[in-house]
Amino acid sequence: MEATLAELPLGDGWRCKMTHPGTGKARKCYLWAYARDDRPFGGSAPFLVAFRFEDSRAGDCVANHLDGYNGIVQVDGYNGYNSIAPKGAANGGAVLAGCWAHLRRKFYDLHVSDALPVATATVEMMKALWRIEDDIRGRAHELRAKARQQNSAKVVADLFKLWETTLPRISGKSKLAVAIRYALKRREAFEVFLHNGLAEIDSNVVERAIRPQTITRKNSLFAGSDGGGRTWATIATVLQTCKMNDVDPAARLTQTLERLANGWPISKLEDLMPWNFKAYGAS
Repeated sequence: MEATLAELPLGDGWRCKMTHPGTGKARKCYLWAYARDDRPFGGSAPFLVAFRFEDSRAGDCVANHLDGYNGIVQVDGYNGYNSIAPKGAANGGAVLAGCWAHLRRKFYDLHVSDALPVATATVEMMKALWRIEDDIRGRAHELRAKARQQNSAKVVADLFKLWETTLPRISGKSKLAVAIRYALKRREAFEVFLHNGLAEIDSNVVERAIRPQTITRKNSLFAGSDGGGRTWATIATVLQTCKMNDVDPAARLTQTLERLANGWPISKLEDLMPWNFKAYGAS
């Protein structure tokens, strides 16, 4: 898989079920999602999401999916992603960028449920980061990085200082300590967006892409087999990529199948991609 820094995937994996042959029971399986949306930094690459069906959430799955990728991967704190960005790797490889939305959620829950002053202060301080992002969305990545260095870096430094001074003074078993350790352990990943304008502050792009599948999961209950799971992933990829490109999935699929049936040349397969649908119309 060839990729560059300009092709920023945001990854996530979530649980679904598949029937276990011969047992009458269902077992856990997973749909992994990788989304790309370069609009925040003014990129022109097509918008897309790719789903992969697996019977595991192990790091080996990510390593296989992103084999050879050497750009940024924006993710939550799941340790399985470390397989594509091992510490001390001599030849670079993927760069993990942390998702501040996932981090904020941990403190927000404590702010709402326990009204903890440190959690409340964290949530209030984080608001400034998203205000800055609103101002620079769509601008060139060099300008985004510069603005973050000038404005976001101090907010981030103050947040980590607050957490570092708080942690020794609270119970190590408390939920607040767990949230703080989550942040401190992944500080390098959370600071990637400060110096690289290609990175986003969060992985909300992929969160939005998988939302329809979480509804489908509730309605469908389970995949019937490995083949059914792979078909599920393929259909989800096609439908959601069409939606991300403001294309009617039914119209695009109808025209694509008709063209393939009529001998569409393999040299022009790129023209059949969802992001090119408007270019050749629906006639």
